[in-house]
Amino acid sequence: MSKLSLSLAVFSAAMIVASPLQAAEVKTAVLRIDRVLGPPISRLDAPPADLGFAGAMLGNEDNRTTGAFTGMDYTVKTQVVAPEQAEAALDALKAEGIGLIAVIAEGDMLKALSDRAGPEVLLLNAGARDEALRDADCRANVLHVSPSRSMLSDGVVQFLMWKKWSRILLIHGSHPEDKLLADSYRKSVAKFGAEIVEEREFVDTGGGRRTDTGHVMVQKQIPVFTQDAEDYDVIVAADEAGVFAPYLPYHTWDPRPVTGSAGLRPVSWHAAHEAWGATQFQRRFEKLTGRNMREEDYQAWLAMRVIGEVVTRSGKADPARVRAYALSADFELAAFKGQKLTFRPWNGQLRQPILLTDGRVTVSVSPQDGFLHQHSPLDTLGIDAPETACQAFGG
Repeated sequence: MSKLSLSLAVFSAAMIVASPLQAAEVKTAVLRIDRVLGPPISRLDAPPADLGFAGAMLGNEDNRTTGAFTGMDYTVKTQVVAPEQAEAALDALKAEGIGLIAVIAEGDMLKALSDRAGPEVLLLNAGARDEALRDADCRANVLHVSPSRSMLSDGVVQFLMWKKWSRILLIHGSHPEDKLLADSYRKSVAKFGAEIVEEREFVDTGGGRRTDTGHVMVQKQIPVFTQDAEDYDVIVAADEAGVFAPYLPYHTWDPRPVTGSAGLRPVSWHAAHEAWGATQFQRRFEKLTGRNMREEDYQAWLAMRVIGEVVTRSGKADPARVRAYALSADFELAAFKGQKLTFRPWNGQLRQPILLTDGRVTVSVSPQDGFLHQHSPLDTLGIDAPETACQAFGG
């Protein structure tokens, strides 16, 4: 054996022995808080047991691929609990030394967990869309990878203005989250110069959402409910509770398109999305899980990839430094949406395009052409720096 071959063999053996010893562990977790909900309108919408977790596992695989070359070993723990068990679950994760946690929960629960977590933990919001969490109720230890309600509503109204469908019939549900979404649409309409010609409230009176004769009742009720409306171009449905909106298409009194919570919907992700390398990404997820990727999966994937990208670029994995680097001008993340994603330093919101889907294809992507911004067109979606009431980020 030559001296060169011998040296290479010794070096390779040393690397094999040394790599496991030098690898630093980056501990992450996904905490999903499930509240009791009624059945969805369609059984096709029933959530899978691994909702969100599957996306996180794919993100962790991506991180580990990079980590193999950078001396970092990534682990992710997934846990689902009821709301009354959430704080104890957070405490247990902290006790295990996990300080980077993606949370899939409603807004009030996320706020409570952020207050309990303290500054030594960084939470990545992969579920809650509440505007207040990005505004007056923002928390310094929370970064938002889930889009806010205003990002979604702005994405819809931009498209409607591009189509010149400016006269809107707003139909909202009676649940608190429906009213918050309706308020977001009102602000988007004012922001982009559209007009709400009339508003109607669909009151949830309870009862079964699915029955053998459900379509018969809907076919009679919805046309009457939408009859005699002021002249309008399009319906915007605000039905975050999932009570009535899917029944609107094809049942309205006037033949008009439906957007918002049914028809043309704004989403962070959809299984039909194929552009910018998304097809290969979707196939990897399908191979791993045997199902299509949902929004919560994509958002949990984003959370893991934010962590992985920061650690790879900065070499630091403690929560404070992950937060600081993520909010810096040096951070960017490729995420199959045609643009690099970055965080807004004034409220910790991840900038991202919003997909508009009819359930089969990606109809469009917002921000739309012609909606300009002095820094980034992505900042035409959601709370801009001059509008923020968030103080935790120096806004």
